Amino acid sequence: MQSMTTPDRTLDQILDLAAAHFKVPRQKLTPDDDFFKTLKIDNLQALDLLPRLEHHFHIELPDYELQGVSDFRTLASRIQSRL
Repeated sequence: MQSMTTPDRTLDQILDLAAAHFKVPRQKLTPDDDFFKTLKIDNLQALDLLPRLEHHFHIELPDYELQGVSDFRTLASRIQSRL
C-alpha cells in the first residue's frame, strides 16, 4: 500500500526542490513567501521548476492550475490535490 504524502511533507519537498533549483539556502524560504519576490524570478523561471515538480511527485500539473499561484503553500495544495 502506498503511503499518502501529508500536506506538510509536500510543502517541505517543494521548498527543498525550489531551493535546489534556484540555488538559494533552504532556510530563506517559508511556506507563505511570494516566490516571485523571494526568489526574484519571473513567470518563465517559475515554469522552469514545473517539470521538476511533476517528475518528483509523479503528477501532471497543467499551466492553468498554476494561474495566480505565487506562494509555496498554495502551490503545495494544488500539487496535494493531484496526489
